[in-house]
Amino acid sequence: MAQRRKNGEGSIRFRKDGRWEGRYTVGYNAQTGKPISKSIMGSTYEDISLRLKNAISEVGKHRNINSCSLSVSEWVTVWFETYSKPVIRESTVASYDSNIRNHIIPNIGLISLTALSPFDIQMMYNKMKESGRVRNPEKMPSTGLSSSTIRSVHSLLRQCLEQAVCEGIIPHNPVANCRLPPKHQEEMKVISPEKVGAYLKAADEHDVLALFFLALSSGMRRGELLALLWSDLNVIESTISVSKQVTGGKGRLVVSAPKTSNSIRTIAIPKQATSLLVAEHYKHPESPFLFPSPKTGNMYYPDSIGRLHKRILSNAGLEKIRFHDLRHTFATLAIQNGVDIKTLSSMLGHCSAGFTLDTYAHVTDKMQREAANKLGKFMKQVAPVLSG
Repeated sequence: MAQRRKNGEGSIRFRKDGRWEGRYTVGYNAQTGKPISKSIMGSTYEDISLRLKNAISEVGKHRNINSCSLSVSEWVTVWFETYSKPVIRESTVASYDSNIRNHIIPNIGLISLTALSPFDIQMMYNKMKESGRVRNPEKMPSTGLSSSTIRSVHSLLRQCLEQAVCEGIIPHNPVANCRLPPKHQEEMKVISPEKVGAYLKAADEHDVLALFFLALSSGMRRGELLALLWSDLNVIESTISVSKQVTGGKGRLVVSAPKTSNSIRTIAIPKQATSLLVAEHYKHPESPFLFPSPKTGNMYYPDSIGRLHKRILSNAGLEKIRFHDLRHTFATLAIQNGVDIKTLSSMLGHCSAGFTLDTYAHVTDKMQREAANKLGKFMKQVAPVLSG
């Protein structure tokens, strides 16, 4: 049975032959991008844990990061394992690992770090845009990667090479002169006010009204909703404390702190939401979770709620929108009903009111036009001279 360990500490498992095995990564294949691993054996968990720690330490010592012959593959591996992996979120670890193995190492891994040029990186981005897909290309009409994927690789590479600058290995960061594809903004869709009732009716028919009503009346993110505990609800004050989120990956759930400090917040919710949540809790009074899965008794997997959301839309006869668009629906309805931007920003957990204003500028622009028209009608009434 494998033992769960922190990032960068390798893995330990108990073998059928009665021994403990420790595995750790010593690098990546420069041509395939696949990790190169080594194993050590021991008679006890404590023994193998200590030996594994020493082995990983030796790997770090023998990497000469100041060598002029250091390749991009070698440096990105060192950077990922030493500087990045220990401090980033688990979901981000998987994303970085995929980008390194599937794109960076196969395209520029063999180039000497000191010889890496903006041209080399730009050619990689161009290739990714044209034919960079590595999974199921036969199912996609295009084999090119999206702008967001290329930009995420660029962000990773910028951090990686900036560290090389700090270490004095290279004089400047070559990614600074590269041109990126324009940022693709996912189209924002919302449920119109007159159709919210149909959506909630369908949610009630699926016996998940409390969850989806809270989503539409609080603007909480999916992971935040699913991580809620009964203890996070203040029934007297009608507030919800948001301090964690849940993500799903590789068949398991991971509970972690929200992405930013602004996301840790207390939200006031409607009295109707509180009543629904209390009624929901009576269905499973022994569970600490506000929304336990009826199948597992644990938190819902985010993807499961995404699929349920699609069925609710279908039953309500509504067009397909993402679960995240429920958050946009909440924000749009809040603005249209007079909630000020600063208050809305704090409820959404945004970094600033300016970010909220930029995100929902299309809503406020429309409201400004409507306000101007109303003011114009008023002025016409009080100032008859304007009639001519």
